[in-house]
Amino acid sequence: MKNHSTTLFYCQSVAEFFRMGYAENRTRAAAGPHGGKGKPPGKDTGPWWTKTGYLNTELPKYGPNVVLIYGGSSIKKNGIYGEVTQILRDNHENVAEISGVMPNPTLPKLYEGIEIARQHQADLLLAVGGGSVCDYAKAVSVSVNCKEDTWEKYYLRFEEPDCETLPVGCVLTMVGTDSEMNAGAVITNPNTKQKIGHVFADEKIMPRFSILNPKYTMTLPHYQMVAGIYDIFNHICEQYFSGEDDNTSDYISEGLMRSLLHASRIANKNPQDYEARSNIMWTATWALNTLVAQSKSTDWMVHMLGQAVGAYTNATHDMTLAAVSLPYYRHILPYGLEKFKRFAVNVWEVDPSGKTDEQVANEGLTRMEAWMQELGLVMNISELGATEDMLDGLVDATLIMNGGYKVLSREEIRDIFKASL
Repeated sequence: MKNHSTTLFYCQSVAEFFRMGYAENRTRAAAGPHGGKGKPPGKDTGPWWTKTGYLNTELPKYGPNVVLIYGGSSIKKNGIYGEVTQILRDNHENVAEISGVMPNPTLPKLYEGIEIARQHQADLLLAVGGGSVCDYAKAVSVSVNCKEDTWEKYYLRFEEPDCETLPVGCVLTMVGTDSEMNAGAVITNPNTKQKIGHVFADEKIMPRFSILNPKYTMTLPHYQMVAGIYDIFNHICEQYFSGEDDNTSDYISEGLMRSLLHASRIANKNPQDYEARSNIMWTATWALNTLVAQSKSTDWMVHMLGQAVGAYTNATHDMTLAAVSLPYYRHILPYGLEKFKRFAVNVWEVDPSGKTDEQVANEGLTRMEAWMQELGLVMNISELGATEDMLDGLVDATLIMNGGYKVLSREEIRDIFKASL
């Protein structure tokens, strides 16, 4: 297994332990040295990640020119902005800001950020927000020193950087995309109606450190919370629904899905349940940190379908996935019947007694649908603004992947979108 050895994660997790995934050519995970009492040692007071050395420890590793990247006004309302900027002042950082990063970061916004980072001679890009902000920071990172057009090079030709890239750090405020844990960056070109993600091969594109604290997800609206939960679930599904061998990764995936189902139901009823929100955050990290993709071809067609919808409607990414998932999975079920049966039994606890494989597999998807409805997810793309006259454009905007159980034709993609309306 490849060791992603460049990233440091600080995560306040279950039962108020701090679990730190710390990698320097090796990986170790440990509970905090304070005996799990919910507060690190030392005389400092205040937010656990501000005055206990975590962000303070990271900042001196980079030069003084920091670009702070965030979305809307929510981080100012919930206090995170003030805490982060105070730390930056305490460390005598020279700070420029890129604000207003939208849920689906656009190419014009990327060009704006590249110019700000260049003018500031940035040493570090500090993203404070959810997956869109983290994605955006990574896109800026690979583009600041690039001599070519970033859209052409990275998103049309899918080339890798041949220039110096900027380090990225993340303070996470929304759980779901796992952008804080990977080297991917999704950008939307509103002129061409394309929403394209590039997962860069070089580990240094991954955030060098990420700070994860469930309390900073507590102020999210319910819509965004459940959207993130489904994004986590689908990340696991995209990797799980591939391959026909008996693979350890699939057993891990099933455990992660069961854990997420349990925690999601608690959080859906009580969004302030710290333990549930902590478990959701921790599952998100495991869902897309390359672990469960080991020895898997992986699918990712739900993401391709969802990204096409997002390019046309500007809808929330996670909800586009929810809206297309069941039509897609019902379409490919006959081609991956054994795995869908296993999914039904091991994740959804379907009793297979006296039933055909098809009945068991379909019952699993029926239970999945009921859970999605329980959370209040969007179940069709028309609710997101898609219309039938968009179908041809949606098909054109969909990248076709070949890692799942069926390589789709354009006609099949159109049928899936039509079933998703």
